[in-house]
Amino acid sequence: MSLDYILLGLLREPASGYDLKGILGKGIGHFWAAELSQIYPTLRRLEKQRFLKSRRIASKRGPSRVVYETTAAGHEELAAWLQAGPQFQDMRHIFLAQIYLMDELCDLKQTLQFFENLRMRWAFRLEGLKCVEKEWARRDPLFPDRLSSESFHRHLTLRMGLHSYRGWLTWCEESIRRIQARMEQEAATNAGASRVGDDTFL
Repeated sequence: MSLDYILLGLLREPASGYDLKGILGKGIGHFWAAELSQIYPTLRRLEKQRFLKSRRIASKRGPSRVVYETTAAGHEELAAWLQAGPQFQDMRHIFLAQIYLMDELCDLKQTLQFFENLRMRWAFRLEGLKCVEKEWARRDPLFPDRLSSESFHRHLTLRMGLHSYRGWLTWCEESIRRIQARMEQEAATNAGASRVGDDTFL
């Protein structure tokens, strides 16, 4: 259901489902993702509920396209959602389930590689958001606290993304250190056991 409200909010100007996919990817994409297979059915449902209206317009290239815009009823529905306070739903991080069960492999090298891949992922995303913020600050003399209301609120979500990725990276670094220490301990234990085994044959 959250996608319903996100689309209502993003349709400040008429846009197609394809346009909305691009908007999601550029801005809100650092914390919310949706595929066209989700967007189009949601748009049609919102139109049936009279929260959106659509019209077909000519396209400069190819066939005409359908664009949607939020109705007065849609704006009221969105406002009610925003005024209802913070909304939460269960967050499912599949990689955490993988880590939880990683002992099945009995191989700390695999665990280490897994975390190194995670670290690379979070570092890449963090650098991406840092570049966005740096370019934003360079281009806009009103950055950060004299931005328009729309831009100001969007920047608040960007900051949450930056802090989140830094947190994930800190956790990865801590985990990698613990894994490496455990590997060293196991190697020392195995080496000691090997020497004891060798002594029995002297």
